[in-house]
Amino acid sequence: MMTRDEMISELQKRDCRVIFKKIDGDERDMTCTLVENVLPEMKGSDRQKNDAVIRAFDINKQAFRSFRVENVISFT
Repeated sequence: MMTRDEMISELQKRDCRVIFKKIDGDERDMTCTLVENVLPEMKGSDRQKNDAVIRAFDINKQAFRSFRVENVISFT
């Protein structure tokens, strides 16, 4: 499985499909990205950095969503 840094690096280059298990146990299939010219303008964030989580832009929902690295089933 990929590391957090590898996933972030791929997300910064292209759209990625991430399948992961949500906290409530449901499975989620998300197409997301961190490509700068796709992201909306971001305001300052008060969120504390969490190395166990990746926050990425969900292309279909047009909003930021987070997933836990340890819960990733597939990353393509």
